[in-house]
Amino acid sequence: MTDLATYSAAVDAALPAVRSELEDLVRIPSVSSSAFDQSELDRSAQKVTEILRDSGFTDIETIKLETESNGTGRPAILAHREGPAGGPTVMLYAHHDVQPPGERDKWDTEPFEPVEKDGRLYGRGTADDKAGILVHAGAIRALDSLGELPVSVTVFIEGEEEIGSPTFVDFLNEYRDRLAADVIVVADSNNWTVDVPSLTTSLRGVVGLEVTVDVLDHALHSGMYGGPVLDAVTVASKLIATLHDENGSVAVAGLHGYDDADADYPEDQLRNDTGVLEGVELVGKGSMASRLWTQPALSVIGLDATSVEKSSNTIIPSCRFQLSLRTAPGQQPAEAHEALKKHIVEHAPFGAKVSFGPGELGPAFQAEQTGVMETARGALRDAWQTEPVDIGVGGSIPFIADLAKVFPQAEILVTGIEDPDTRAHSGNESLHLGVFRNAILAEALLLARLAE
Repeated sequence: MTDLATYSAAVDAALPAVRSELEDLVRIPSVSSSAFDQSELDRSAQKVTEILRDSGFTDIETIKLETESNGTGRPAILAHREGPAGGPTVMLYAHHDVQPPGERDKWDTEPFEPVEKDGRLYGRGTADDKAGILVHAGAIRALDSLGELPVSVTVFIEGEEEIGSPTFVDFLNEYRDRLAADVIVVADSNNWTVDVPSLTTSLRGVVGLEVTVDVLDHALHSGMYGGPVLDAVTVASKLIATLHDENGSVAVAGLHGYDDADADYPEDQLRNDTGVLEGVELVGKGSMASRLWTQPALSVIGLDATSVEKSSNTIIPSCRFQLSLRTAPGQQPAEAHEALKKHIVEHAPFGAKVSFGPGELGPAFQAEQTGVMETARGALRDAWQTEPVDIGVGGSIPFIADLAKVFPQAEILVTGIEDPDTRAHSGNESLHLGVFRNAILAEALLLARLAE
């Protein structure tokens, strides 16, 4: 069996170089959104290649997949190291693209200049998900220092996760033989706290829907015609209000949900984790964990109307808004999409005309309990010196369901580098350096024990 002290020492020896490389990677603004300079993704891919080469990989390729439906993909890195004959193959996944930095005044530091404060490393991508890349590299380097790599390893570093992985399925099918594995480790999720590690065993699906509400064929003077004619923003607001009931639960017929979560999520902890303002009520019913993980959630994430700065005494003829629906594990996204559209058509106030733009369909994920899962829990337990917690995640990682579909024989483990203070996708994103170290140790232990 693996000796914890020996593995811990190997990880600690590798850690300074691994952290330095993480900081170098964070300095590259590899935002995959097309509004940003895409050449930075090429720089980021080159840096990932260097990291993998320094981790003993020689079979490394950067690939921009050409697809008929989605054009040219962002650069992905595919690498492989062969382990002992007859041993298992493990695919290690992470992504090198990041979210846009957002407004500068939401950051206490420069977004793409890593800064350590109070045991945390701040910067865009420090956690989501460039840390995942270096967890893989750090684990492999620690194992190399102890002798032969115990398993065959394929590393797949994606470059477009933050824009919905448009070429992901095509990539899996194109490189199916090179990606095939017995176990897949996705290092792109959360931990319960910095002191308690987690395996993510369920993920909600996602349905995106763009809705336009039209009430006039042109704008009108609000003084002359206001009264019998309502503006489109008011009508859209009444429509949006029908999406939730008096408790704040989603009120769309045909959406499934259940109160079945293994962990207790106290309300005061949720308030602390999210920064909900004092006096603002939390909505819904059932356990707090189920409201986050196994019940649907529906948010307005964008709304187009005349800005306050440019407003005039005009009845606005049209309003457009974007909905983001998170679906419970077990619900098919196409079914939820149709249910949401049906609700909107049937609840459009005063005969307003509604139409729909493009949307997103991402499946949910529910892991099976297996021996490999128990091996992963043991590695987490030893690395953190405490019992791990199985969690759901309210957010969606649709490509995990794609992995399960293309590689049905593979065991999928979703591990985490983040914690409740990480603020991924927000200003002041950060990585807890203790979590980073423990995640590397846990993965090194996992790879060694999979070989055993």
